[in-house]
Amino acid sequence: MCHDPIQPLYGVTLDDFSSSDCVLTVRYVNGSNLRLCACTGHECNERMLLNKPDNDTKLVILHTSETKGGFRLPQLCMFCDIESTACNATGVCESSCNITSICENPDEVCVSAWKRNEGNAIIETVCHNPAFPFHGQYLTDYNNTVCLMKQVKDMEDFYICSCNQEECNDRLFFTDVSSPPGDYKKNLPPVLLVSLLPGLIAVVVLLSAFYCFYAVRQQSLTAPKTKGIDSETCAIIMSDDDRSDSSSANANSLNHNTELLPIQLDAIVGKGRFAEVYRAKLKQGATDESFQMVAVKIFPYEEYASWKTEWEIFSDTELRHENVLQFLTAEDRKAERRYWLITAYHERGNLQEFLTQHVIGWDELCRLGRSLARGVAHLHADRTPCGRTKAPIVHRDLKSANVLVKADLSCCLCDFGLSLRLDNSMTPEELANSGQVGTARYMAPEVLESRMDLENIESFKQADVYSMALVLWEITSRCSAIGDVREYEPPFGKLKDHLCVESMKDDVIRDRLRPEIPASWSNHTGVQLLSSSIEECWDHDPEARLTAQCIVERFSEISSAVISPVSSDNKSTQDSGNDEK
Repeated sequence: MCHDPIQPLYGVTLDDFSSSDCVLTVRYVNGSNLRLCACTGHECNERMLLNKPDNDTKLVILHTSETKGGFRLPQLCMFCDIESTACNATGVCESSCNITSICENPDEVCVSAWKRNEGNAIIETVCHNPAFPFHGQYLTDYNNTVCLMKQVKDMEDFYICSCNQEECNDRLFFTDVSSPPGDYKKNLPPVLLVSLLPGLIAVVVLLSAFYCFYAVRQQSLTAPKTKGIDSETCAIIMSDDDRSDSSSANANSLNHNTELLPIQLDAIVGKGRFAEVYRAKLKQGATDESFQMVAVKIFPYEEYASWKTEWEIFSDTELRHENVLQFLTAEDRKAERRYWLITAYHERGNLQEFLTQHVIGWDELCRLGRSLARGVAHLHADRTPCGRTKAPIVHRDLKSANVLVKADLSCCLCDFGLSLRLDNSMTPEELANSGQVGTARYMAPEVLESRMDLENIESFKQADVYSMALVLWEITSRCSAIGDVREYEPPFGKLKDHLCVESMKDDVIRDRLRPEIPASWSNHTGVQLLSSSIEECWDHDPEARLTAQCIVERFSEISSAVISPVSSDNKSTQDSGNDEK
């Protein structure tokens, strides 16, 4: 598993995690021995050392595939709890779960259950200890390498299977056979295979011809089809937005169901260059009172390219993160000649609106700023926090209006219509064709001047960091920790309301103008440290700018260096103490 070394693991503080080798040590915890190792490096916990090598002892190496007998590693299973499914309990079904979990206990095995609940089929994928009953039934087949579904006695619509192989509860076999699925083909009579082969070839040829004819007649930009999504699955996905990075395996899909989701538009809450955003009600039952509030971004038919770009960015399952807007599904509403993107709804609105209406404290500044940086860092990263490969993405239109404020006062990024997935195989010509995009007020100098280094994809990330610095300045300007707080104004607010690229060139490139950092910002230690980081992020030289991940780490350092909160009665004393520090 992945683990933060700052936090205890099973009650043990990790003190050897900087090593590139995973050396198992024995710890006595809660009356029993625990073997534990930690390391830093690519897949370094694949190979474990039972002892440190020296001149007198033979090195003993334990691979995860060789852990048998007295010492066993916990099993790796699919673990999505309960999800809707199209499986009808016949043949072979996929669980559709994309969350892999290491079982908490080495005695636990992989388990799946299929049942009908009020007419809807659901699949449950979990880890479970066979020593205890599961849904009132004791597991008897948990040593299988595959998950053979067995009907629970006296229950027509309830099947359970268990197995003890990595991720074996992902593929569910409802066919009642004695041999493993891999042997099915061997058991078929050879004569039957020979007789069916010519017919199968003819069917494949006919289907291929039909597909080619159909494809030629379609518009060139037709979106690829993926699995549909029903309203019950929507309810599961939207039930807990704070767990958006792991809440659903069915998010990021295009809804091709015959019946569109039962959504009632409520009120318009935003409008941009390409689309309008509505607050809407997603019905959850037969009554009008049962609904889930969602946001619907509606594109006109002529803005297909913008809708498709944003949908494809959202379709990256590794994009999911608590500081990126949670995506539900997309719909092509042909009858209305509209394209829809359906996402989580955040009633606090975007960051620009929030800052206009609220003055924030130091703690709120840290929460808003750090979550903003975490969202940008996740976009830019080429790996997820647990090490899975991920395509870096640049937003290219970062501004306070494209950042939403969640209920817990953290930020999440939205509006990916101009975003770009970075690929090392992309040529400078392909990158150049992406164009000069964004909002002029937030454009980096090199974007305004169209002089980005197209040989280096990092230059796109550096432009994002410049824009992020302006948003951080907006947040800081509304913090009460700096003393008197002015009315909200956007970056370069003293200039014209609607700035164009040419006018921004004069101020940002020729005069190297940046938003003002008042002297009062130095009266608070945390704000002073943060403003220094902001200045490094909007440096004229892209190579000199900090990364988004560096800003995340800076916030941790700044928060620990500042004593908070400060009352108005002792503010002068506190400031004096901060100056001495």
